[in-house]
Amino acid sequence: MPHLQILVSDQCDPFLNRAVEQYLTDSQEEGIVTLYLWKNQQTVVIGHNQNPYSECNVQLLLEEGGHLMRRGTGGGAVYHDLGNINFSFVADKRLYDVTKQLSVIQDALRTYGLETEISGRNDLTYQGRKFSGNAFGKGQRNHLHHGTILIKTDGAMMQRYLIVDKAKLLKNGVKSVASRVINLSEAVPQLTSENIKQPLMASFEKVYDGQAETLDFDTLINNPEVQAIREHISSHDFLFGRWEQFKTTKKARFPWGGVEISLKIDEAQSIITEAQIASDCLEPETISQAEVLLRGASTKTQPDFDTENEILRDIIHLVYG
Repeated sequence: MPHLQILVSDQCDPFLNRAVEQYLTDSQEEGIVTLYLWKNQQTVVIGHNQNPYSECNVQLLLEEGGHLMRRGTGGGAVYHDLGNINFSFVADKRLYDVTKQLSVIQDALRTYGLETEISGRNDLTYQGRKFSGNAFGKGQRNHLHHGTILIKTDGAMMQRYLIVDKAKLLKNGVKSVASRVINLSEAVPQLTSENIKQPLMASFEKVYDGQAETLDFDTLINNPEVQAIREHISSHDFLFGRWEQFKTTKKARFPWGGVEISLKIDEAQSIITEAQIASDCLEPETISQAEVLLRGASTKTQPDFDTENEILRDIIHLVYG
């Protein structure tokens, strides 16, 4: 039987909330599964490998008092406000089970009569419309699964700050992109980001068949390690540094996600001296692998590699195609 823990944030600071999540993922002892609930105010959250300037109207967001935060996981950009609630499952890698974890969310929503579906690579939907995107990370001891639940998010502000990929719009059509997302309060007006908390906690204990220990959030945020993580992930260098000189050389959208590649080339020696890749791919480690593979490679001959990884193959073929 796993040891169950529940943690509920009472802060809306995105960097503090993310720092606590990372601390749990890095430090949580073996045999534990934790459900962590949190909210951010006026925040655009981008994936680990995303270029902030391609995903978000950065200047407008910051001028209007908003925040930009970078996840440690892959996936695309999302908008957080107090109308939605975010969840994290931090689990011993031997206890990590995405289907089981998603069933906690689904069971909680049944409290309000909502029958939901698991769809695509990382979505939860209601009657075919997406209300939750999920992302995943693997630590040495613990794995992380986190996502958002759209309940009453301000759609106008979401559109104000996020930049939608034109390739995605052309592929799906503007109307279909807008219509495939739903705030669950459209279906159940009484549902809020506050009154869903108790059903989520109850469903967590029900699905895992146990009683959870409640962690004290104030104790965690005063931990020096949490404060150090917060300082790092809120720094200008972490959020923007390597992207300020990013110039797209190649760009494409694949079934696994979109990709932009910036290459620096030594023309005299015909080699790639630097490769930087922006992507909403759910596998950030594969993106890092592609960058390493391209650095120092000849511009005339495709690197000799043998892989069954579709993402890596597509990126290499895009560069040399």
